[in-house]
Amino acid sequence: MTEIKLLQDLSAIFTDIIDEGEVNLTMQSTADDVEGWDSLNHVQILAAVEKKYGFRFTLTEIQVFKTVGDLVQAIQKKIG
Repeated sequence: MTEIKLLQDLSAIFTDIIDEGEVNLTMQSTADDVEGWDSLNHVQILAAVEKKYGFRFTLTEIQVFKTVGDLVQAIQKKIG
């Protein structure tokens, strides 16, 4: 799956969960860049991603996520 498609999917997930208006993510986006992306929403976002793509992240994988790009790369590895 392409980075662009994943960014679109993730933007939709973030928009739905954060519920503060449309979220348009980039590979460089961080929690500081997105209004309403707090620790509770972070957990809900990761759970929604796992459900959408049918896999689970390990704690080690989650701890490495600093940017949306890190999340995109982890998803790409999982779904091949």
